[in-house]
Amino acid sequence: MAGVPGSHSGWTFVTNHARVLAAIADDPNVRVRDVAAHCRLTERAVQRIISDLEQDGHLSHTRDGRGNTYRIEPDKVLRHPAEAGLSVASLLSLLVQDETARGGRPEE
Repeated sequence: MAGVPGSHSGWTFVTNHARVLAAIADDPNVRVRDVAAHCRLTERAVQRIISDLEQDGHLSHTRDGRGNTYRIEPDKVLRHPAEAGLSVASLLSLLVQDETARGGRPEE
């Protein structure tokens, strides 16, 4: 996972649920602590978001030693009627940068 983003105030375009999902898509073995730091959330908030995503079938996990390995359901459709027909994969294609693109751009 890349460095922690700088501080921010005010509104944003992306929800915390989308941020957490993108962080997990970027690294399926990521720790809750690292997601929390990256998304600027508490660990408890990340745990609640993961629980929400699992309850709706967007995400599942398996224990891997002391950690978790997450699996995203890319064909699951987004919840809001305004995004009817759009899949999780479509959302993630906008939010997750591949390693080559990330390395080639300066940090903002």
